Amino acid sequence: MKNFLLLFCSCCLLFVSCEKKASSKYSIDVSFTSEISPEKKDGRLLLMLSTDDSKEPRFQINDGLSTQLIFGVNVDDMTPGQPINFDETVFGYPYPSLADVPPGEYNVQALLHVYETFNLSTGHTVKLPMDNGEGQQWNRSPGNLYSKPYKITVGSNGIENISVVMDQEIPPIPEPENTEWIKHIKMKSEKLSAFYGRDMYLGAHILLPKDFDKHPEAKYPLMVFHGHFPSDFGGFRTTPPDPNLEPEYSARFDLDGYNIIQQQEAYDFYKRWNDPDFPRFLIIEIQHPTPYYDDSYAVNSASQGPWGDAITYELIPYIEKQFQGMGEGWSRFLYGGSTGGWEALAVQVKYPEEYNGCFAACPDPIDFRAYCLTNIYEDKNAYYYDSPHKKLEVPSHRNYLGDIQSTLRQGNHLELVLGDKSRSGQQWDIWEATYSPQGEDGYPVRIWDKKTGEINHEVAEYWKENYDLRHILERDWDKLGESLKGKIHLYCGDMDNYYLNNAVYLMEDFLESTTDPYYDGEVLYGDRAEHCWNGDPDQPNAISRLRYNTMYVPKIMERIWESAPQGADLTSWRYQ
Repeated sequence: MKNFLLLFCSCCLLFVSCEKKASSKYSIDVSFTSEISPEKKDGRLLLMLSTDDSKEPRFQINDGLSTQLIFGVNVDDMTPGQPINFDETVFGYPYPSLADVPPGEYNVQALLHVYETFNLSTGHTVKLPMDNGEGQQWNRSPGNLYSKPYKITVGSNGIENISVVMDQEIPPIPEPENTEWIKHIKMKSEKLSAFYGRDMYLGAHILLPKDFDKHPEAKYPLMVFHGHFPSDFGGFRTTPPDPNLEPEYSARFDLDGYNIIQQQEAYDFYKRWNDPDFPRFLIIEIQHPTPYYDDSYAVNSASQGPWGDAITYELIPYIEKQFQGMGEGWSRFLYGGSTGGWEALAVQVKYPEEYNGCFAACPDPIDFRAYCLTNIYEDKNAYYYDSPHKKLEVPSHRNYLGDIQSTLRQGNHLELVLGDKSRSGQQWDIWEATYSPQGEDGYPVRIWDKKTGEINHEVAEYWKENYDLRHILERDWDKLGESLKGKIHLYCGDMDNYYLNNAVYLMEDFLESTTDPYYDGEVLYGDRAEHCWNGDPDQPNAISRLRYNTMYVPKIMERIWESAPQGADLTSWRYQ
């Protein structure tokens, strides 16, 4: 009996050993050197494979048809020299496992997206990627560690005995310099610092009006251009296009020499800004990246903190005091596209008396019955259409002809590889980080299961009451209507790449139904226009998107003449 047991145990050990050896057919070890960092690191460890030699794999990961391969795991206290193993159990995109990677030659690269610890005022301790001046971009965030890519072969029998060593660190990004026209400010936010348990800052790029330093008596209206993280004030240059600039092709707009067009438009803006009859404004672009995204969505939220109050009650008054702003709600205007379009409308709705008009182009979903192609209140699953026998995925991106480039499931699975707990720094996760209640672990509660797409309708109800802008307006029109009359202007292409026009249709239905008062704004659509059509019927989007800073000025001036209070300063800023 004893010999039988020994034989049985030996067979079991042999079986386990064979299982372990079989699983090691897919095995890549990743580490970092003590020379690049002697300290332990927390973060998201990413492993990338690419068949494209044109650039590093870290710059080839996307939601489109050209994407390369990526796999990700969390690491806590990762020690220099300590290998972390990637095998077939690690989730990946677009292949869910290393075991699914086709045989062939690949460039391999690893990157550690570093997390820091935050002790929030809510009592939670969370680990998040701090923005380091890059606008929350995992593949180029200063302080992240990475390896130089090299060639490996994936064989028909798997991937074995591969080691990737991270011995590079992304360097700091220099701050932009002040010029005669553009100034840069950064201020500590007391509200945000209290929430995050550490010093937090807001920044802005300010475009000054002509002869600003010659008119100390002038007080200026303020135009707030909302959008993604701006490294500097864009689209403004004081010289003609560079004569030796090599023309570059824009695949998005199918235009040769689009870089030259951009420089010409920026120079034309400078000339228009200096026209004798052009009104003198301050224009600002805000830097408000959070540990979750390249900007905060400019509203207060449970997991991200009081960004809306910080911007409206700390940053805006600070800028107006420093640069001769009027400092009154009637003299402030909001505009932007996509993320910036949602922000412009949301800020106007959340702070109706602090701003005098929003011009929102191709806004992110403003009615969650059309959360792109998902109705979060009625649909059971975000990734698949409801059908008893057919499994059809919900698309997430199209061109103006309706051709599909990606699906909702694929985009969310990419995010799940880049970071769990809404930490990918990408689009669906920032909506979740902004709109969701805070979970018991301190992170946002999922609106749906990230792997399966099953929707949490309790979370959807929270979204509805706090961030569904159409619902909020309909629910509170008796309180908000008078304050918002004449202030809401929406623009969207009817072939928006992300189906954002569907929510605009629903919003328009409500706005046109309003009485006592009627909303008295405008909603316009661009025929066959894609993301981000912004209201110009005479120019293609490739051009109109470069004219945000001037295209709404006539509408803003009309609004000022109609709504400025008695005794308001309408002259000091109208000098030639």
